Amino acid sequence: MRRLARILGSMLLAANAVAAHAWPDQPITLIVPYTPGTGIDLIARQLSAHLPAALGQPVIVENVAGASGNIGSEKVARAKPDGYTLMVQVNTLVMNKSLYKSLAYDPVTDFTPVSLTSWGTLLLVTNPAVRKTTTVQEMVAGAKAAPGKLTYATPGVGTPHHLAMSLLMQDTGTEMLHVPYKGTAGAMTDLLGGRIDYMFLPVHVALQHIQAGKLKALATGSDKRLPQLPDVPTLAEAGIKGGNVDMWYGVLAPKGTPPAVVARLNKEIGAILKQPEVAAAFEAQGMVPAASTPAEFGALIAKDEKRWAEVVQRGGITAE
Repeated sequence: MRRLARILGSMLLAANAVAAHAWPDQPITLIVPYTPGTGIDLIARQLSAHLPAALGQPVIVENVAGASGNIGSEKVARAKPDGYTLMVQVNTLVMNKSLYKSLAYDPVTDFTPVSLTSWGTLLLVTNPAVRKTTTVQEMVAGAKAAPGKLTYATPGVGTPHHLAMSLLMQDTGTEMLHVPYKGTAGAMTDLLGGRIDYMFLPVHVALQHIQAGKLKALATGSDKRLPQLPDVPTLAEAGIKGGNVDMWYGVLAPKGTPPAVVARLNKEIGAILKQPEVAAAFEAQGMVPAASTPAEFGALIAKDEKRWAEVVQRGGITAE
């Protein structure tokens, strides 16, 4: 039996080696589980523009939006693990594991991490024409003085924007009224129109309005202050124990994708992220390029899944 197991193991390794050597010999599809124009879509477009030169095959971006990324994610989870179907995702993926109890796939264990691509920062903002709040402490004091009266908007239940605010409220013992929208556009309209008090927004969405004086930034969700807003403190500096609420972005493959294929993809993606024009495109969207090994990305996913599961449980949050 041991000899048979060794033989079978050798055959499997040989098969993987042959597959990796031949790969890629056909176009590769990058699934984006969200609509075009998002930060995730931009990452996929940059990779699809640069990977063909390294791999010798076209890389096609396919947007499969719906159900907070679950439709596209399930498509990748069910795809053949041959290196020809990949996915670009954000940390919403691990949040969904706790938010959706009836998923037909596991958002964590049904994928093979390939590489981290970038980090995105969320800013806590308010409309200064409506709220004269200038610090997180003032927001917290106002929320404690009128529990459930102040409002905050999000692009939807279970989004990073929502869970970031939920974490903040849990850390500060406050309660505000959640107003979920179907996307960022409607939430932004009402925030700028004075119908919403607070919101977490990505840097690239909020920055122009902050610079125009239409929004006030109270804190940044990163570990460090942003170069664009050096006077805005981090959440940790503002006394929030939960601190960092940055969003990670990365590339994943179906579970079982050959390690040699994953290693090749990881190498090529890492090289692309070092290109100045790619970094400039990311930074224009408020993202910072950041590569990793597959193992490092996998460890980050596991850690983040546990963290946000605790936030979801404590907040009694569900998307179903």
